[in-house]
Amino acid sequence: MGKRVHDDVLDGALGIVRGHTTKMVACSAEPASFSAANGSLKLAEVAMSAADFSIGNGAASGRRVTVAQKLGVAVTASGTADHVALLDEGAARLLYVTTCTPQSLTQGTSVNFGSWDVEINDPA
Repeated sequence: MGKRVHDDVLDGALGIVRGHTTKMVACSAEPASFSAANGSLKLAEVAMSAADFSIGNGAASGRRVTVAQKLGVAVTASGTADHVALLDEGAARLLYVTTCTPQSLTQGTSVNFGSWDVEINDPA
């Protein structure tokens, strides 16, 4: 028996990311909570809105939301960024965390967040 999922189901999950993310942060380790991502692990932050996300077909299957690049983001604390987190500040939710290429950041400088994707594949 095969498995199927309608794009609307996957888009619903990705729509939470698009519709509720208010901040993207570079973190010095994997945050386990909103408080950690928005507090002691935060090295840089940038405001986000729904316009910073676009939903479309996945690279292999399913659907994905593409996160827009953000250039010249102020670094607020020194450390090595190795994770990026998407936050919903209004509900104090950690919506999504991913790894990034480790980069040494120095307070008072700036960093660029390249474009990246959150992808949900079709069931196999």
